[in-house]
Amino acid sequence: MPLSHPRRSALSEQVIAELRNQIASGEWPVGSRIPTEPELVEQLGVARNTVREAVRALAHNGLLDIRQGSGTYVVATSELAGVMHRRFADADPRHIAELRSTLESAAARMAAGRRTEKDLKQLDALLSRREEAWETGEAEAFVAADATFHLAVVAASHNDVMTAMYADLGEVLRDWLRADVSDGLTPETHMDHARLVDAIRAGDAELAAMEAASYPFLCRAGRLSAPSGG
Repeated sequence: MPLSHPRRSALSEQVIAELRNQIASGEWPVGSRIPTEPELVEQLGVARNTVREAVRALAHNGLLDIRQGSGTYVVATSELAGVMHRRFADADPRHIAELRSTLESAAARMAAGRRTEKDLKQLDALLSRREEAWETGEAEAFVAADATFHLAVVAASHNDVMTAMYADLGEVLRDWLRADVSDGLTPETHMDHARLVDAIRAGDAELAAMEAASYPFLCRAGRLSAPSGG
C-alpha cells in the first residue's frame, strides 16, 4: 500500500522507517538482497530519489551494503548492530567466543528461573531445527539455525536489555561461527545442546549456566578449545 505524501523531508524519514521495519521484523533477513529500486518505488508509491535517499541513509548507518552491479544487501538489523559488526569484524575470535559464553551463561541462569511454557516449546522446536540443519551438512543453514536457537535461550531470560544487546551482536557471532564451521560439519565438532534445554526446563540455574558456558569452540587456526572458565 503506497505511503502517504507529506513534505519531502518527512517523506524520506517515513521511507527510512518503513525500510528499517522490514529489516528489524525479519522480512529482509541479514544476508538477503532487498528489492530493487524500481520495485521499492512501486511498492512504496514514492519517487525514485526518495527511495535512493532512504537506502543511502541506511547504508550510511550500517544496515545495508550497496554493491555495485549486484544489488543492496542487509548486513545488520539495527544501527547499533551495524556499528558492532564494523567495530568487532577483526576481533580475536577467542575474545568473541568468551563474550558469547559470558552472555549466554548469565542468560541461561536467568532463563532457568523465568522461562515460560511458550519459551520451552520454542526452544524444543529450535533445537530440533538446529539438529536438522546439522544433518543437511549445509554450513550456512546450520549457522542460521544455531544463531536462532541461542538467541531464543537469551530471550528466555526475559531481560530485554540483554536480549537486545545479544541480537545486536548477532552478525558478529554468526561471522565467528561461519569461520568455525568453514571446514565442514563433522562429528568431532558437533555440540549437543539438549542438556542446556533440559536444565532450563528443570529450573536448574547453576546447571543451565554451566552448560551454556562449557561448549567448546573452534578457533580460526582449527584447534578445538574451551572458553576460559568453561
